[in-house]
Amino acid sequence: MAQFVFQGASALALDAKGRLVVPARHREVLAALAQGQLTLTKHPQGCLLVFPRPSWEIFRDKIAALPMQAVGWKRIFLGNAMDVEIDASSRVLVSPELRAAAGLAKDVLLLGMGSHFELWDAERYAAHEAEVMQQGLPDVLQDFSF
Repeated sequence: MAQFVFQGASALALDAKGRLVVPARHREVLAALAQGQLTLTKHPQGCLLVFPRPSWEIFRDKIAALPMQAVGWKRIFLGNAMDVEIDASSRVLVSPELRAAAGLAKDVLLLGMGSHFELWDAERYAAHEAEVMQQGLPDVLQDFSF
């Protein structure tokens, strides 16, 4: 399977039932790559991880193989995972449990992160990004050329 890289930010809105419309630029790839099947789970920084199913299976297997001292994280990632499908109207339902965990109400941001996406509450992401920018560049990026 060819690896596709998701990138970029999409400002979206959840509807009253907690559904979001998958951006048009990602629909064709998600249909081909994952037959419209996605898995959502919690992220430790307060957003949700959104995986095309094949990428989820790789991540899931890595998490499942972690030693017992990581059982708490296994519960967070695997115990909260929800399989969803992109419907005929290009929407994905985000469960009430996951919406509550990530503080998602209406305005959200879908960030392409390579093999998967992150789904953030728009205000929470703006605060997170501002905090990251305040910290300055980490050592690993000090010699990076822009």
